[in-house]
Amino acid sequence: MIIEDLLERRKMTKYRLAIEANIPHSTLSEICNGKTKLEKSSAETVYKLAKTLGVSMELLTESGIRQSERERSYEYNLPSYLQHDLDAYIDGLKKGSSLLDCLWGELYGSINIAEISEGTITPEHADYLRQKFLWRGMRT
Repeated sequence: MIIEDLLERRKMTKYRLAIEANIPHSTLSEICNGKTKLEKSSAETVYKLAKTLGVSMELLTESGIRQSERERSYEYNLPSYLQHDLDAYIDGLKKGSSLLDCLWGELYGSINIAEISEGTITPEHADYLRQKFLWRGMRT
């Protein structure tokens, strides 16, 4: 469940989430145990949970979960050359590589080849990769 994944990432307990979100612990337990669907909860409850967890309300809903899963799948099972260039770029970012501009160019080219020349990824998939990895540092 998405809430439990978010709690684990933040090293937060359900009890602490309930306290910080100012919702009854029993309500959160019912949501996490599947007795109550989050989509059936009040908008106020969803808002409080999302705000406390630092995510959008949409991410907590079923459609948001499907969107999140689809986006995560966009980063795996890529053509081998694209996966290689993506991994190299991510590694370069982590290590502060002096060749980051070259790695950026390689990744950009590989995304374009996979989308335009080979058609192995969709335009939506290519846009996701560009937005997440290439354009994120350029936003103001």
